[in-house]
Amino acid sequence: MRILFEQHQYDAQLIDGILQDIITGVELDFTKKAMVNFVGYFYCAPINDCVFILPKVLLKDEVRAVDGKKVTVDVIAGIEYTEEDGTSRSVTPEEIITKEGQQKYLKEDYRKFLYEFSVWIYRCLNMYRKLNPDEKSIYFKQLPQEGGGHRHEASTFLDIILSLIRFNRDNQNFFMFTVKNQHSGMNKINWTKTISHSAALVQGNEPAYLNVVNKKRRINFDEELLVIFFSILNYLNEQYGFKVPINCNYELITGRKFINYRDSLGVRRLKQIKYKYFSDKALELWNLCFAFFDNTHVLKVSTDQKEYLLSKNFEHVFEAMIDELIGAPRTEVPKGLKDQDDGKQVDHMYSYKSLTSHDDDDKEEIYYIGDSKYYKSGHKLGVESVAKQYTYARNVIQWNIDLWMNNRPDYWTDENRKDYDEDKAKFGKIRLRKDTEDGNITEGYNVIPNFFLSAFVDDERRYNAGEDNIRLHNNKQGEHSTYISYQFENRLFDRDTLILSHYDVNFLYVMFLYARNKSSEKATWKEEVRKIFRDEIRSVLEQRYDFYAMKPKVENFDEEYIKAHFQDVLGKIYTPYADTSIYSLALSNDSKYAQQNKELRIALEEYFEVSDKIEHLGQLPQKIIDYQIKSKSLSTEESCVLACPIANDTKEYHDIVRGVLTEFDLVGTYSYGLSDLKYFCPFTNMGLQGYYKVDNVIPAIGRQGGIPQLRLRLKLSKYTKLGKWKKTDRGLRHPDIYTISEIKDIYDTGIMSYPNR
Repeated sequence: MRILFEQHQYDAQLIDGILQDIITGVELDFTKKAMVNFVGYFYCAPINDCVFILPKVLLKDEVRAVDGKKVTVDVIAGIEYTEEDGTSRSVTPEEIITKEGQQKYLKEDYRKFLYEFSVWIYRCLNMYRKLNPDEKSIYFKQLPQEGGGHRHEASTFLDIILSLIRFNRDNQNFFMFTVKNQHSGMNKINWTKTISHSAALVQGNEPAYLNVVNKKRRINFDEELLVIFFSILNYLNEQYGFKVPINCNYELITGRKFINYRDSLGVRRLKQIKYKYFSDKALELWNLCFAFFDNTHVLKVSTDQKEYLLSKNFEHVFEAMIDELIGAPRTEVPKGLKDQDDGKQVDHMYSYKSLTSHDDDDKEEIYYIGDSKYYKSGHKLGVESVAKQYTYARNVIQWNIDLWMNNRPDYWTDENRKDYDEDKAKFGKIRLRKDTEDGNITEGYNVIPNFFLSAFVDDERRYNAGEDNIRLHNNKQGEHSTYISYQFENRLFDRDTLILSHYDVNFLYVMFLYARNKSSEKATWKEEVRKIFRDEIRSVLEQRYDFYAMKPKVENFDEEYIKAHFQDVLGKIYTPYADTSIYSLALSNDSKYAQQNKELRIALEEYFEVSDKIEHLGQLPQKIIDYQIKSKSLSTEESCVLACPIANDTKEYHDIVRGVLTEFDLVGTYSYGLSDLKYFCPFTNMGLQGYYKVDNVIPAIGRQGGIPQLRLRLKLSKYTKLGKWKKTDRGLRHPDIYTISEIKDIYDTGIMSYPNR
């Protein structure tokens, strides 16, 4: 097998005769450089060998001194060669073009990696071709059937796998004949042995034998070979995502037992049964199975000199793989966002939980914008890439504003207007800015998650590196690469403040998931990686900003304060919580803003209850939850009474009927300021009888459906009985605040009135 690397510049004479079949009509100038812009596999007739073109992500840049100057050259990532003097150096692509170079410069584990890697590349390109039938960058020619074309020595795992699949496709009659022949005559009675070895019972002058002797089956080597063959096909389906039909009723070798066959047992067992076969087809099948288990075996297979599977623009394949595993289909993204009006196309976009919303509040979502960067390992981003990504985000913001402001420009076509109406109906719940109709007068914008994704190859070349499948892309200082663009400093919740983060994904794992094409695996990882991105982007914000929660001390005074101090708080406050009376305050932790931020907090704390610094973004601090309980009282009278409807299936019902209740738990009392509560009056299906004195109100926090919920425990004592149980003209619908005189009036008149507060 010859190995080349995508977009590496070779001296043309080194690849003389290799590229003529794929670079047609072009004569190479052997005094210059030649570069291959393909990834994939093809058979080269002039050299009678297959050529495997590896993606450039397996390369990295290295600075070397050449003729006294520093130059950047391509080397193979993670591979070093030890010279005779003991010094180590990186290996260049030129050194492993030929089989001899591969044997010299590559260790056995890397050769084994390349041996299997060819299969994953083939599966990815084939999957991309099937999912994108109109894509013009994939060049494909189906391998011919057995017996046609030129025969060459298979030196790759891919050759062997494709030959196994082809044999299964073309020899169904052979399988059926073998199985039918081996099973013919089974279980027939051997009358000679039955008569000579068994006693007969005579009934009506006819003998009857109770213990008949059947024709015994012997060990069948043809059948064992079929079991091994179909077990290999089953493994290919499970491991690599092939969809090879297996039409047999054999109990296959699977799991750990097959792994043992793959690693050593298969070769030994096939050698033991090798000389049991005589037909050409059986011998051919034995050779294929043996070649699968013995990766050093040389096999003659039929191919055509024009067979190939190549991608001219592998960055499109990489983008498609990432989008399949992370992004959302175009049907789940507004038409104006992924394909933007200015001609820009966003690689990846999906809606997911907002960065600033409460962890247990799944209702508020935001658009996540991602861009794939198919580079060599460790390659730097270009200025143009960063600028384009900021433009994507600005276009998304403007599109969302237009959607909610009902902006329909005159230059729009009928198609534009149709798309607009459809998008508003389908995606209208997502808002990047909460406006005044929601009770928010901050004019703040939600933070838009924006990120780059580039690839790396795991140092141990693991296809699944677990938690290490996603890494932070770090700069030279070892810090997470994050880019911030803003018009006004210290304003996170501003439409012009854009934060862009950079992450790396395990290229081998992406290939693994995409090629196997198992929906459950892809869905699981999609949810995991979206959560990872959300958590990591949150951590970026937490490193650069200090977050607080705040709530007005006087109801509705927040609107007046914000209007009066609009320039002080603009871009610093936003309402991400389900309760829009609670604000998130974001202040840059850069030391140059320390005094400014301190003065702002002092001013805010005069009118707002401000929490301590929030350690984790989206968290609702206990201090603010407690303050909700104490923030207001609906009664101005000292002796306020909480009237509460009680169902007859509650645990407290019988104690209430007997007037002996000592404790009562209230749930979901967000709207009541009960710190001044003096009495508790229960209403049952029997009506009203009296009220209890409240000795203490103990706030607590419970959870329902994963969402924090306020609970108040009332400690009760003296019971004041107004008389017998008396029904009112209508029942109490929900808890509310009354005075003692109002409760007595309801009892005396029987008329259920509601306080007008």
